Amino acid sequence: MNPITADPLDRERFPVDEWALVEDEYARGDEGVTETIFAVGNGYLGLRGNADEGRGGHSFGTYVNGFHETWPIRHAEEAFGFARVGQTIVNVPDAKVVRLYVDDEPFVLFEADILRHSRRLDFRDGVLTREVDWRTPSGKRVLVRSRRLVSLEERHLAVVEYEVTVVDADASLLISSQILNRQDLDDEYHAGMRAAAGAFDPRRAEAFDDRVLQPVLRRNGGTRAVLGYRTTNSGMTIAVGADHVLETENEWDESSSIDDDIAKHVYRVRAKAGQPVRLLKTVAYHTSRGVPPRELADRCDRTLDRAAEKPSDEIFAEQRAWLDDYWARTDVEVHGQPEIQQAVRWNLFQLAQATARTDGQGVAAKGVTGSGYGGHYFWDTEIYVLPFLTYTAPNVARNALRFRLGMLDAARERAIELNQRGALFPWRTINGLESSAYYAAGTAQYHIDADISHALAQYVQATDDDDFLERGAVDILVETARLWADLGFWRSNGDQRFHIDGVTGPDEYTTVVDDNLYTNVMARANLRAAVRYVTKLSERSPGAYQRLVTRLGLEEHEITGWQLAAEAMEIPYDEHRGIHPQDAQFLDKELWDLDATPLNKRPLLLHYHPLVIYRFQVLKQADVVLALFLQGDEFTAEQKLRDFEYYDALTTGDSTLSGVVQSIIAAEVGHHQLSQQYFLSSLYVDLADLHHNTADGVHVASTGGIWSALVNGYGGMRDWLGSFTFDPRLPADWEQLTFRLTIHGSRVRVDLAAEEIVFTLETGDPVTVAVRGESLEVPRDHPVRVALDDQGPRITTPVPTTNDLRGLVRADGSVITASIPTISIDRYDEDEASA
Repeated sequence: MNPITADPLDRERFPVDEWALVEDEYARGDEGVTETIFAVGNGYLGLRGNADEGRGGHSFGTYVNGFHETWPIRHAEEAFGFARVGQTIVNVPDAKVVRLYVDDEPFVLFEADILRHSRRLDFRDGVLTREVDWRTPSGKRVLVRSRRLVSLEERHLAVVEYEVTVVDADASLLISSQILNRQDLDDEYHAGMRAAAGAFDPRRAEAFDDRVLQPVLRRNGGTRAVLGYRTTNSGMTIAVGADHVLETENEWDESSSIDDDIAKHVYRVRAKAGQPVRLLKTVAYHTSRGVPPRELADRCDRTLDRAAEKPSDEIFAEQRAWLDDYWARTDVEVHGQPEIQQAVRWNLFQLAQATARTDGQGVAAKGVTGSGYGGHYFWDTEIYVLPFLTYTAPNVARNALRFRLGMLDAARERAIELNQRGALFPWRTINGLESSAYYAAGTAQYHIDADISHALAQYVQATDDDDFLERGAVDILVETARLWADLGFWRSNGDQRFHIDGVTGPDEYTTVVDDNLYTNVMARANLRAAVRYVTKLSERSPGAYQRLVTRLGLEEHEITGWQLAAEAMEIPYDEHRGIHPQDAQFLDKELWDLDATPLNKRPLLLHYHPLVIYRFQVLKQADVVLALFLQGDEFTAEQKLRDFEYYDALTTGDSTLSGVVQSIIAAEVGHHQLSQQYFLSSLYVDLADLHHNTADGVHVASTGGIWSALVNGYGGMRDWLGSFTFDPRLPADWEQLTFRLTIHGSRVRVDLAAEEIVFTLETGDPVTVAVRGESLEVPRDHPVRVALDDQGPRITTPVPTTNDLRGLVRADGSVITASIPTISIDRYDEDEASA
């Protein structure tokens, strides 16, 4: 993907709104993209942005995080230790369908005579709204309005409001609300899946030929229906329920029917001109790894009962209140750039939809917006999503790490299978078992152990949550350190060095290599973190340390060995070129000529055999450059510049994980224009379908990377072992950048302009940070300003100016509104003060 330089969206169709994604024109041909970018979800349940009527779309998807089917992986040639069980997310029964007939004419959006169409995904309300003005074949005007949400407050609840008004005539309306098992019943869904599967693309989910959801329960009573299923192979269970309330002054009657794969509640309305008909549909989903569907159906009833006890407006108000709190912690403001601001907030909103109510589950590569990558969890979560959560929603970050802790036993078994000590986490998985059938670009990515440990250490450093370590999370550090100590080996060539052979780094265009730089640098950090926190535990809580020793059979010599291996870790470096080779043999390969590679041959993985790609110096995504970001204190500024310039020319950007990292390091080494190009390419990767696979779901890791590009790239924030530093690099055409960070339980607002950076404590206790080496404390009672100019950072005194105070929150919770004109005094050094 070539970096872009301008807003790529059609602004006639998608007008700018800083707090919403709006579509003002209906267009055919890109339904897959719009279904993804208008999806709603909460991290547990996701509804794609299909038309309410459920016809004529690309993929009528409803997904529950972790709800999957298993299938045997069949290798053409078997070998010991190959992954055996595939896992794929299931498209669960679709309960958002509401079909409309006017005088027996079906309303089918892509066939209808549409006079006006608009829809809006509101980032503050968390609601997808749609309004359509339709002229029927007989000439009647019908106004159709709908609202849809997946509750962020009630994990298992979704709500659909559907309102119909015949504007200029009387008419007979039929409204059919349905729960439809498309996975096993819908021919249109299967035709789309088969068409997608027919084109080779390893990023797509596997299609099923046999029945997946076995019907085991159906209930129908009054206005409520519940369907229950068990998956054929994995044995997972699900129940889906829907309840209904109709409001209208028109005359109407109702009926219902239910079968194994479809439940209908039908309203027949004798509609008068101008009299609206409003249907409120509440939906509940409950899933389990083995709880009987009957119990899940009871849970659906309880969820629907709670929803029925409150007005629907209260449910929508709760959604707004949840998001008000979310934006107070997470919003990033790009002042004076409305197009960029809209796209930034869309990306941040996707992070809420992917993580908010995961509640013990992982964060899938596509969240709950599509079936891409089979609904699997990858290392992306820890490197691209966890930083955002750690610094804005620490409790959600903790839950995500607890999910990995729950996989530790399976990771131990996998390590044994690969003849290693410790634990080896799966590169891609849903249930904890390795699901990658291609070991060279899958299992060989041992760096996932270091990535998880990195996220854990980062979380503890930012939150001081040592209790989490004591309660078992330290086991991750110990078992991953054991794996590195066992996987690596000592080699003496004048001096003893510790090497790690036969691994694959983040760049999947170079596989099974020796001393991959990223892997070695991250493994070293992993080993050091294990030593640091195990030692700290022994000093801080001897009882917890002794339980750790007993639980894991930990011996003192192991800790010493980890330290020795870390300090002697081989870090490849080419003195002649002045760069770090991606691995021990990388620079011996021929250079791939990217300039001569036609665009219709990109991405390379879809057009060239892996062996062809592996023979060349060419990168799918940032590898060494990612190490420069995550372990930047281990490299000099000159090394970063030379490494970036060398590898940037070789990086295809065929992975959406690459652009955000390239943007961050480009900003750091002074390539500011290139940094912005990479940033824009990542910012719009889904909104503008720049990788041509947005239809498969949102690239969640890239949305997390956008936050990092803003905060770490342009804000220049780094966390080195709990010391928070800032080296700002605001783009020249940006007026100001504002973001919030939660550090040690305190929330700090950072306002960055071209000539100053301002820190304001919004909640919690004072926090210490540093700006370009100048340490400062952010107190409770006033902001702290730091001038940024050629003289270096200069802290101006904590006598606030008028702009410092307005809008700030006092300790008692009241908001300051008065203007207080004051002066600002520079803080002199001690010599000047003495003089």
